[in-house]
Amino acid sequence: MKHTVFKGSACAIVTPFTKDGKIDYPTLKKQVEFQIENGTDALVVCGTTGEASVLSNREHRQVIRAVVKYAEKRVPVIAGSGSNSTEKAVKLSNSAEAAGADALLIVTPYYNKCSQDGLIKHYSFISERTCLPIIVYNVPSRTGVDIKPETYKELAEIRNIIATKEANSNISALMKTLSLCRNKLDIYCGNDDQAAAFMAMGAKGVISVLANIMPKEMHKLAKLCSEGKIKESVERQLELLNVTNTMFCDINPIPVKYAMSVMGLDSGVYRLPLSDTSEFNKKHIRDVLKEHKLIS
Repeated sequence: MKHTVFKGSACAIVTPFTKDGKIDYPTLKKQVEFQIENGTDALVVCGTTGEASVLSNREHRQVIRAVVKYAEKRVPVIAGSGSNSTEKAVKLSNSAEAAGADALLIVTPYYNKCSQDGLIKHYSFISERTCLPIIVYNVPSRTGVDIKPETYKELAEIRNIIATKEANSNISALMKTLSLCRNKLDIYCGNDDQAAAFMAMGAKGVISVLANIMPKEMHKLAKLCSEGKIKESVERQLELLNVTNTMFCDINPIPVKYAMSVMGLDSGVYRLPLSDTSEFNKKHIRDVLKEHKLIS
């Protein structure tokens, strides 16, 4: 059986920027402390929520190194290192490994895309060039590529491909993947609103956007699932549904960064092409935060 990187709730942390667009490391350190103090089980850095696509290679390496330093081995640090260029993904993965990451999160190739055979060759090529555990990331709404259960079966045979972050929302496909892979591939839910359902079917946890503002609540939801308290976990999921959906009223991470700003967890500006959300969305976000007693 392969090593499990984490169980529970991992926060896909945002990357804080100063007003002039530089990385705000003091705020990043505060974010890491806030997460760990509130029970987050792992940290995912330089992912979609962390605006990884607009970080330079140097910034990418420095942010990972900083989070590793701030975490001080208290929780695993999982570094996003995917690209639509296989060679670039290898370089980002090697850089993350050198920076001290505990595992890699590697998204499927996007824009140029590839076939299922291409996916197997892509991940095989990367896996042969890093010692770190790899979590495959399937998010077809962003990439235009969907990993099929039969492809997961092939990927699960690769020694250091240990899990997938599954965000295709297809429960039937998830069941088939679980059936084909059994204990050779861990599953992590990639959609906050499906965490309880995924874990009820055997997923090890969730990689969460909502955890940026509600880490304790997402940790508790996952813990209830892991303890077999499925009814209670579903109730918790339903209680969080409104705020969960609100964090996706605009392109991620725009809503969650705005929510953080009004909660006193300000992570600064976005980098283009992301821009500020509408006044309508801002009011909606504030109203929902008040409803959940996150602001007064």
